[in-house]
Amino acid sequence: MEELKNESIHLIVTSPPYPMIAMWDAQFSQQDPAIGKALEEERGNEAFERMHLLLDQVWKECYRVLCPGGFLCINIGDATRTIGGEFQLYSNHSRITEACRAMGFTVLPLILWRKTTNAPNKFMGAGMFPAGAYVTLEHEYILIFRKGGKRQFRTPGEKTRRWESAFFWEERNRWFVDLWDLSGVRQGLGLEDGELKAAVTTRGERFVEEVSQSVSSQSPRSRSAAFPLELAYRLILMYSLREDWVLDPFLGTGTTLAAAAITGRNGVGYEVERGLMEEARRNILSCKPMGVQMLEDRLHAHRQFMSQRKEKLKNSGRPGSKGVNAHSYWNDNLQVPVVTRQETHLRWEVVQTIEPLPEGRGSSELISFQVTLRPFTPEDCGLPF
Repeated sequence: MEELKNESIHLIVTSPPYPMIAMWDAQFSQQDPAIGKALEEERGNEAFERMHLLLDQVWKECYRVLCPGGFLCINIGDATRTIGGEFQLYSNHSRITEACRAMGFTVLPLILWRKTTNAPNKFMGAGMFPAGAYVTLEHEYILIFRKGGKRQFRTPGEKTRRWESAFFWEERNRWFVDLWDLSGVRQGLGLEDGELKAAVTTRGERFVEEVSQSVSSQSPRSRSAAFPLELAYRLILMYSLREDWVLDPFLGTGTTLAAAAITGRNGVGYEVERGLMEEARRNILSCKPMGVQMLEDRLHAHRQFMSQRKEKLKNSGRPGSKGVNAHSYWNDNLQVPVVTRQETHLRWEVVQTIEPLPEGRGSSELISFQVTLRPFTPEDCGLPF
């Protein structure tokens, strides 16, 4: 990532190829033929370590380009595999954690992403007999690292952007927990015509559903380990400010940078598969309608929450709870009541343009863009003040 200057990135959100998952063997072996030889000769632990040595190079570059106080968020799953007749766990998350710690990152509490599965026969091993079955893995990890201490916001402009980039009190309570339930994205990628298809879950959350299609398991589209848009959307709102720079060194179909664009962040991404690169570019440049839709969902959910909160306070019998705006503040920008003073300057922006930067246009490995924004009002989604 030599195009990027030292300390020029504020947040990295990415999901690398998972070591010791068979679908990624060829890609790792292409970069280091000794990996293919180790797998061939059933030396699983050696192959595992060599795969991670390749990823270590990326994490070192991530440390270089992150600004002081910037965050690195890595979505990774562990692997289970039988090699040489022996079944075992290959703990990708712990290997990455220790490598990043050794590089100088501050290790922060992680998030478990519990993925919904509909597989009826998901157990592994000897069926109903004891001492022969294995626990199935139904979660992945979101590892969170910071470069050094807390990020400093010194100038008036930075402090203003931080206040305006706040989130709602109830969002904080839902996001900053160590267990997330989000539906996973199928391995087949079906973003028709580069459009982001919204799906509403029973929990009322919107995210990208990349519909499974009949594609070869060797095609770039079938090998992308995509995650839900909601996952990247949350992390970007949690760990960056509007107009910050967000990087994804394993771009895939562009989910991270689409989330960056619709949250008013600028983006940079790298991808070695040309087919995925073109799809990512289309997805990013066509994501603007999704941004307005997600803001509409958030505003609607917040109005419902505050209404329910007001009713609970009214029925609680607590002193001062009978007033219309009891125990709340007011946000003039969005014309809604809020719980805390920190939410009073929260201001949303809508993407007006997504401009590819010159170095991103002709490259087969790099996409970069800068957004221009305009203020969001409830009228954008047809809601009354």
